[in-house]
Amino acid sequence: MQVKIESTHLGEIVIVAPEVFEDERGFFTETYRADQFRALGLPTDFVQDNHSRSKQGVLRGLHFQYEPPMGKLMRVTYGRAFLVAVDLRKGSPTLGKWWGTELSAETKKWMWAPASFARGFCVQSDWAEVQYKTTGIYNGQTDIAIRFDDPDIGIHWPISDPQISERDKKAITFAQWLQSPASDRFQYEGIQKGKQAGRSYAAARP
Repeated sequence: MQVKIESTHLGEIVIVAPEVFEDERGFFTETYRADQFRALGLPTDFVQDNHSRSKQGVLRGLHFQYEPPMGKLMRVTYGRAFLVAVDLRKGSPTLGKWWGTELSAETKKWMWAPASFARGFCVQSDWAEVQYKTTGIYNGQTDIAIRFDDPDIGIHWPISDPQISERDKKAITFAQWLQSPASDRFQYEGIQKGKQAGRSYAAARP
């Protein structure tokens, strides 16, 4: 079965569309293929799988981890959710910019966002289950939350009055993160990396 890159955003966020076989019995799809990911220039060094279930109106984020760095390959396996990623790379022309999209169990698409992006999502259906593969083992000491409603980022969430955790209520601002020494861990790698990624992704597009 084939996997293709559907689109890229902010230079690093990738929407991946797997091939799906469907008939009157149901469907079948491969949820991960290391060989095809490698051929597309996508990561293959996943070390942990996570699974969350949330009810309508729940918002989780914005979360990221800097040691070990944790990139996330996310998909919605039940319901619908709006997924967001925010650029944390110092020196990036899109530093502090966000991009978001709705993923669902029906579309079966994935979103890849590297460790240098904060991620979050909100649930739009009665319930939603989000599963994701990560490139780093969870470390609570370096796991950071940035305010989902930080005006310096300005995310347009598609829900009002979201339900958030106590942890997310105490999240820091984007400006506070940039002032911390740990923020230097995420640096923009410049044009060369973008060109390399562009060649790989362009070759995968239909």
